[in-house]
Amino acid sequence: MRAYNVPSNSRSSRSYKETISPLPALYSLTFTCVFMNTSESASFLVATFYKFVSLPDYEVWRDPLLQFCVDRHVKGTILLAREGINGTIAGSPQAIEAVFGYLKQNPALEDLSHRESVAPSLPFERMKVKLKSEIVTLGMPEVDPTQQVGQYVDPEGWNRLLQDPSVTVIDTRNDYEVQIGSFQGAINPETQSFRQFPEYVKSHLDPQVHDKVALFCTGGIRCEKATALMLQWGFKEVYHLQGGILNYLASVPPEESLWQGECFVFDDRVALQNGLELGHYQLCSQCGNPIPLGDSPDLRCPNCGGSRE
Repeated sequence: MRAYNVPSNSRSSRSYKETISPLPALYSLTFTCVFMNTSESASFLVATFYKFVSLPDYEVWRDPLLQFCVDRHVKGTILLAREGINGTIAGSPQAIEAVFGYLKQNPALEDLSHRESVAPSLPFERMKVKLKSEIVTLGMPEVDPTQQVGQYVDPEGWNRLLQDPSVTVIDTRNDYEVQIGSFQGAINPETQSFRQFPEYVKSHLDPQVHDKVALFCTGGIRCEKATALMLQWGFKEVYHLQGGILNYLASVPPEESLWQGECFVFDDRVALQNGLELGHYQLCSQCGNPIPLGDSPDLRCPNCGGSRE
């Protein structure tokens, strides 16, 4: 079998770390993947994080967590649900450090890891902490990434996997994200929301035909659920890109990269490119889809009646 640099925490040899707390046994499915762009012009730290873990008391966290962030001028969005936490926040390095110190006081989050990039200005207008039924919405509560997920593949191994003709590579992101960038040879399911991904799998993939399937997304969280779903449905060899596209863009030199285009992000930066440098897109003022910078003087895409220069 071809080697893809599957880390030791892959499904076949994964070692779950039990957290000592008064709650039931908690298992971390996140991994440390911290990187920074060293541009001197950047003045704000952007931190992205998630963890699937049982949080039965998540509702009582909202107000104190929101106030803690607001007091330190941190902006962004954090989602809390019974199944875990998911967020992207931005602020000064000291403020971001303080927020993670605060979160890790809870035993369920003491090993919470995050990824970092930088921005020349705050990419969010305000701070929000939302209570949700899921931290990433698949609409299938029976899919539980704490029970099983696909095998993680690091960026170096991902290049070899992409070049293996026996592997079916699928972009799990929404169509408007895929339109501005994806990996060479990846399939675009043309979904408008992650909720549509299960139907795509039912309609287009077969465990008896598609022996090896590799999935990727922006930061990794969608693939946790997507690979868990596919394993539950009988797919045997399921891989996903460790740390997502952002980790790949931060880790792989441009001359070795198999990424084409830019990566859509859900903040005012809109898109990032190799090395996590700012991209060249803005948002349509009507539908919110990305359009090239300067492509429309009235900030509207062609579908919304915008004109092109």
